[in-house]
Amino acid sequence: MFKALASNQEGEKTEITEWLNKKDTSSVIFVSFGTENYLSKEERGELALGLLLSKVNFIWVLRFAQGEKISAKEALPEGFFDMVGERGLIVEEWAPQKRISSHPGIGGFLSHCGWNSVLESMRFGDPIIAMPLYMDQPLNAGFVVEVGAGLKIHLFEYLI
Repeated sequence: MFKALASNQEGEKTEITEWLNKKDTSSVIFVSFGTENYLSKEERGELALGLLLSKVNFIWVLRFAQGEKISAKEALPEGFFDMVGERGLIVEEWAPQKRISSHPGIGGFLSHCGWNSVLESMRFGDPIIAMPLYMDQPLNAGFVVEVGAGLKIHLFEYLI
C-alpha cells in the first residue's frame, strides 16, 4: 500500500530505509526539489502522472509553500495512491537526503540541482535528471550535463 510519511528533522524515519531495503539495486528514483522550492498544483499533477506512467519505484519528497495546509493525499491527483501501490513512497516536508542518496536501491535523482544535491549525487554515483528551477540551479544543471553526471529536462514547459 502506497503511503505518505510525515517527517521532520528530528526523526530518522527508519521506514524509508526499510522500504528501500525491499527494492532491487538501482531500481528507485529519488525525487526532491530542495528545501526552498515548491511545485504548483499543476506541476505536482504533471509530475505525479509522469511517475505513474514511468512504472518505476520512487521516493518523492513533497513540500508545500508556507501556509499551504494540505496533505499529500489532497495535493496529488485523485486515485494516485491506489494506482502507484508499493512502487512509491511520499515523504512530506523533509527527508534524510544523504541517507537516501547513499542507499544501493537508488538508481537516479530527479533534482532541482541545488549545489549540495549535485555534490551528494555525484559522490554516491546517482545519475541526475536535472530540472533546475531558479538562481544557481540552471548553471549547476549545465555542469551536471557537461561532466556527464546526468541530463537536463524541462518538465513543466508545456503546462499552460
